Amino acid sequence: MGNGISEQSIHDITDNGAADGAIERPAGLVNLAGRVKWFDVTKGFGFIVPDGGGADVLLHVTVLRRDGFQSVQEGMRIVCEAQRREKGLQVFKVLSVDESTAVHAAEQPLARTNVQVVPKGGYEIVIVKWFNRLRGFGFVSRGDGTEDIFIHMETLRRYGIAEVKTGDSLLVRFGDGPKGLMAAEVRLLESALPASH
Repeated sequence: MGNGISEQSIHDITDNGAADGAIERPAGLVNLAGRVKWFDVTKGFGFIVPDGGGADVLLHVTVLRRDGFQSVQEGMRIVCEAQRREKGLQVFKVLSVDESTAVHAAEQPLARTNVQVVPKGGYEIVIVKWFNRLRGFGFVSRGDGTEDIFIHMETLRRYGIAEVKTGDSLLVRFGDGPKGLMAAEVRLLESALPASH
């Protein structure tokens, strides 16, 4: 994951509540402000980059929702209280979220796949053959007898898509990658359909 935190440890360190549902305030809370680096509702967590620098701060979806927020997007500003845990700082309480600073998918930097692909045509309809969230990639297909197209999680996130599963239809522009065809741009198929009259 890059932050030294496994998904199991995410669940282990999010038990902030007492048995009766009351939340005990831990000693040594730190006030901090920062921006959302990334947040994945499906995985149930994300990270904040603090304004003052330093290590990323874990933000768990249960804390976010407990404090009245459903989700956050990359670039949003957050003011919160954090507590020191074994693996680093973790948000204990979200005080405020500024949605006006969210980064639109088109404004996000290029995907961090370390490979930049130049699309060689227009959007084509593809079907997800398989996708592994833990590994962060999968393959899509234009149909029988065509070459599979590699698709990376960062490319999906760049275009605002949180998750895909086998059988989903997408619109993809792709190009030549170092090991074969690779998705460069992606859109949900439903978003491209004209409105019915």
